[in-house]
Amino acid sequence: MNAQLKKGLLEFCVLAVLKKGDSYGYQMIKDMSHCIEISESTLYPILKRLEQNNYVETYSQEHNSRLRKYYRMTQSGREHMAQFLAEWDQVMAIYDFISGGQGNE
Repeated sequence: MNAQLKKGLLEFCVLAVLKKGDSYGYQMIKDMSHCIEISESTLYPILKRLEQNNYVETYSQEHNSRLRKYYRMTQSGREHMAQFLAEWDQVMAIYDFISGGQGNE
């Protein structure tokens, strides 16, 4: 997959995981692995950016005598995801145009 296209979609893949419930880094990587490959070095800057934009918030919880950092989607994150999904029809129209489908006559 084209790196720029993948970069644009990864943020929404992370939000899709968090839409299902709070999670931590390693679990998110596992949850996304069936549809897109992502490494820790890619995931954590995305999470940091999402947190700075108030799309996710964090909290720590003890697990096996160690603190684990969890991420939770905020209302702003849900609205950001909804806006992306609302624009998907436009993306599909572009895809159809590029692939020679509808609108390419």
